[in-house]
Amino acid sequence: MSETKPLLTMRGVTKRYGGVLALKDADLDIMPGRIHAVLGENGAGKSTLIKIMAGVVSPDEGQISLDGEAVSFSSPAAANAAGIVCVFQELSLIPDLSVADNIVISKPPQLLGLINRRKQREIAEKALADAGATDIHPSALVKDLSLSRRQMVEIAKALARKPRVLILDEATSALTSADVEKVFSVIKRLRQEGVAIIYISHRMHEIAELADDCTVFRNGRKIATYKAGTKSDTEVVELMIGREYKNVFPPKFSGERASVPALSCKGLSWAGRLRDVSLSVYPGEVIGLGGLDGQGQRELLLALFGVLRGAEGRIDIDGKPATVGDPSRAKGDSIGMALIPEDRKTEGLMLPMSIAENLCFSSLGRISSMGIIDKAESEAKIAEMIELLSIKAENPALPVSSLSGGNQQKVVIAKWLMNEPRIVLLNDPTRGIDVGTKQEIYALLRKLADKGVAILFYSTDYDELIGCCDRVLVMYDGAVVRELAGDAITEHALVASALNIGEVARA
Repeated sequence: MSETKPLLTMRGVTKRYGGVLALKDADLDIMPGRIHAVLGENGAGKSTLIKIMAGVVSPDEGQISLDGEAVSFSSPAAANAAGIVCVFQELSLIPDLSVADNIVISKPPQLLGLINRRKQREIAEKALADAGATDIHPSALVKDLSLSRRQMVEIAKALARKPRVLILDEATSALTSADVEKVFSVIKRLRQEGVAIIYISHRMHEIAELADDCTVFRNGRKIATYKAGTKSDTEVVELMIGREYKNVFPPKFSGERASVPALSCKGLSWAGRLRDVSLSVYPGEVIGLGGLDGQGQRELLLALFGVLRGAEGRIDIDGKPATVGDPSRAKGDSIGMALIPEDRKTEGLMLPMSIAENLCFSSLGRISSMGIIDKAESEAKIAEMIELLSIKAENPALPVSSLSGGNQQKVVIAKWLMNEPRIVLLNDPTRGIDVGTKQEIYALLRKLADKGVAILFYSTDYDELIGCCDRVLVMYDGAVVRELAGDAITEHALVASALNIGEVARA
């Protein structure tokens, strides 16, 4: 596009929440036909910025202009009507409604005062096709879809509104690699059509592939705007975190492995999704689960934690057969297992409840006697966890929903560490969080391992598997197809194993 005038501008935009300054004097120019990446750690002000653009919250100071005219949005519907549409990281779908109902929910087509179901389906089918999600049936209930398919419905819903400014907040964090490629194609097509795109992601390779312009925020303030490709990844990260970025991954375990595994399973199978899985995790080890998304990694973690009914096979704890049975037994003192779930919003936290209450959920038996919570002990443990994980919380009594995504994830992890587990299972724990928080989590995992905790975690990020793990078990179609260790853990080996094609020559 050759246009030189911004489609959307922000000048001096400021937002406070009580005594917290979430955004200060933000300036931004968004051009038509360009992809503008907004970068920053969780808590840097990105979410507040896009919520103001999308009409979710109103700024305390400053001005927003669209096509050179000052605008003010009292609601997301008002922003949508002006052509500003946002795909938030927290999905806005209604689970009990169909895909088609969700896509047209704000403005369903009508016939004689009733919803025109035929037209609704046509709109939904076109939106799904535009999003590259023709495999999703418009009549399917959202609650029956996987997280990645729900994310594709959310994107289709946004496209159905014909945006002039499309805001994507970690839109690929829950997607499979195949879906990511489809979404990239959609974004590039929209850029060619003159749509202004604001793209938020913590995945630097996505920024490198898509962005035309980049703006970095830190502590609620704009730090820099630059043309994509003019700064190295290290320079960008240092702008984001305000300090030198080095030693991303802590040193790996270099001692002798214990003689008896803390956790092992043999012939673990379930409903065709797990097929004869055998593995061992030793005290002090960080073991990764690799492979393409949806190859049984999530089911494996759930089976080990006693969530799945009808799972077959043998599970040993400290070399002895164990009946896990259910999560309450798994987390009990005799087993000492913890599971950090995939979706912190729906599986890990009670969002309306306080930070303190969320931290205590998994360890009520440890901090109470005869059903009465020991207030002094609980407060001491809460303070210990907040310090251990550097949770940025003004007051533990605040709702956990008030925290940034990265700090919410820390609360999920801390909640389970309150139980002092000996075995920790993690399902993609750094999805959608910033590089600084990721680095803190990597250090925490290694610190736990150094204390003898056995760690098994699934990650969709190859760099994490390479940088964090002592061994990686690659899964394909519900089975472990390859084990990589030491210097053999390379991106090439991970990709080849994930595709179940074995060793292939490098081009």
